[in-house]
Amino acid sequence: MSLFQEVAVLLALSALVGAIAVRLRQPLIIAYILVGILAGPAVLSLSSENAPLELLAEIGITVLLFVVGLKLDMRLVRTLGPVALATGLGQLTFTIVFGFILCYLLGLQLMTALYVAVALTFSSTIIIVKLLSDKGEIDSLHGRIAMGFLIVQDIAVVLAMLGLNLYQPSNGEQTGMHPLLLAATLLGSLVVLFMLMRYVLPRLLDSMARSPELLMLMAVAWGILLAAGADSLGLSKEIGAFLAGFSLASTSLREAVASRLTSLRDFLLLFFFLHLGLQLDFAHIHGQIGSALLLSAFVLIGNPLIVMAIMGWMGYRKRTGFMAGLTVAQISEFSIIFVAMGIGLGHVGQDALGLTTLVGLITITLSTYMILYSQPLFDRLAPWLGLFERQIPHRENANDSDPQDSHAEVIIYGMGRYGRQLAHQLEAGGLRVLGVDFDPGALAEARQAGLSACYGDAEDNDFLEHLPLTQARAMISTIPQREVNAILLRALRSNGFKGKITLSAFRTGDAEALESAGAASVLRPYSDAAETAARRLLGEIRGY
Repeated sequence: MSLFQEVAVLLALSALVGAIAVRLRQPLIIAYILVGILAGPAVLSLSSENAPLELLAEIGITVLLFVVGLKLDMRLVRTLGPVALATGLGQLTFTIVFGFILCYLLGLQLMTALYVAVALTFSSTIIIVKLLSDKGEIDSLHGRIAMGFLIVQDIAVVLAMLGLNLYQPSNGEQTGMHPLLLAATLLGSLVVLFMLMRYVLPRLLDSMARSPELLMLMAVAWGILLAAGADSLGLSKEIGAFLAGFSLASTSLREAVASRLTSLRDFLLLFFFLHLGLQLDFAHIHGQIGSALLLSAFVLIGNPLIVMAIMGWMGYRKRTGFMAGLTVAQISEFSIIFVAMGIGLGHVGQDALGLTTLVGLITITLSTYMILYSQPLFDRLAPWLGLFERQIPHRENANDSDPQDSHAEVIIYGMGRYGRQLAHQLEAGGLRVLGVDFDPGALAEARQAGLSACYGDAEDNDFLEHLPLTQARAMISTIPQREVNAILLRALRSNGFKGKITLSAFRTGDAEALESAGAASVLRPYSDAAETAARRLLGEIRGY
C-alpha cells in the first residue's frame, strides 16, 4: 500500500474502534493506542512508513503543549485555593516517593524508576473535564477542587520537562550545552518573550483577529516556530510550544484561539497515539504485565487515598474527598509523552515506555468507570471512609445551615437562573425558601439576590440530615439530570420526608420516568416556558 492508503486505513480503523470506545464510554485515547497495536507488526502489519506518522505525532504534541500554555493564565493560577495546592502538591510528592520505591523494588533501574514514578503522578485534564462535564459536576465543589489540582499537575509536568533539558547524559557523560549556559539561554529567551508579550503580540493578534482563519494560522505558526527555536537552542520542542502558548495566555483572544485549536489538537494527537501503538515492543511488554498491574493498583487506590486524606485533614466531608480523589486514579497522555521525551534524551529505554503505556491503558479504562459510577461506588464504600473525615467537617459545615433557615417551608435544589426565579416567586407568595446548590458561584449569586442558600450536593445522602426536612412542606429540584433527581427522590423517601416532592424534566421521557418513580409533580421548564411565551406573543400579535 502507498502511504496515503495506509493513512486512510488507519483513520478508518480509528473511527471504527473509536465508535466502539464511545459506546463503552471510554476515552478515545484508549481506542487510538489499540488501533496502533492492531496496525503494528505484532498483529496486522498495516503500516510500513513511520517517519510521516512520527512527524505528525511531534506536531500533535507541540499543539497540545501550546494549548496547555494558552490556558495557563497567571490570574487563574493566583486564584488557586489552599486545598488545590495542598492536594496537588501532596499527591505529587506521595506518588513520586512511594512510586519510586515500588518501581525500584520491581527491579527497574534508578533512572527508569524515577521516570516511571514521575509519570504516575500526572492525571489527564482532558479526560477528567470531559467526564465531569458529562455528569454536570464540573461546577461542583469537588469538581472545582479537582480542576485546581489538575492545574497544579499541568504546571508540574512542564517544570519536569524543563528539568529534563538540564540533564542530557550519553553513556554517563554530559553532552550538549552546559547546564549553566542552558539556564542562561532559557533566561534570555524568557526576557525576549516577555518583551514580545508586552509590546508586540497583543497588537499582532488584534490585527490578525479580523480573519479567524488567519488568527488560527498565526497561532499555529507561532507555536511551531518557538518549538523549533527551542529545539535549535538545545531545549525541547515541548518547552518551546508551552512558552508560545503561555505568551498568549493573558491576551483577550486566548479563548478564541484555544477553541479553534482544540479540534486540531485532538486530530493530531490521534497520530501520536497511533505511532505509540505501532512502536510498542511486545517482547518487552509481555514480561511487564505483572509490574503494570501492581503499578496500576497503586495509581487506582493510592492516589485517591492521599487526596482523601489531605482533604479530610483540611476539613472536607468524606464524599467530597472521595469524588475529588477519583479524578487522579489514572495517568495521562502527558505521562506517556514525558517518558517518550526521556527516550529521546537517552535517559531511559523503550521498556519504560511500554510499561507506562500499559499502566495508562489499565488505569484510564478502569478509572473512567469509577468516575462515571462514582455515587454507587461511594455508597458501597462509605462505611469504611469515615477515617478520612473529621468529626466536624468544618470546611463544608460552615455554610450548610443557618439558624434563620431552620423554618424553611420550601427547599429548592439547584440555584441556577431558573431556581432563583422560582425561589423569588415563591417568596413573593409568602413562603420561606431555602436554596441548595453545589456550585459556589451559583450560591454567591443567590445570596447577592437576597435568597437564603447553602452548599449541598443532591447525590450526598448524608447532607439531608442538615436540612429542615421535618418543617419543610415541599422539596423542589431544578436539576436537569434525571439520574440525580432519582437519587434525590430515593434519599428523601428513605429519610422519611413527608412533604411534596417536585422534580424537573429537561429531556423527552424524563417526566414519565420521574412520575413513575414517585414524584408528586414534575416541572417541564422548556415546554412551560414555551407555552407561556406563546400565550404572551399571541396576545401581543392579536392586539397589534
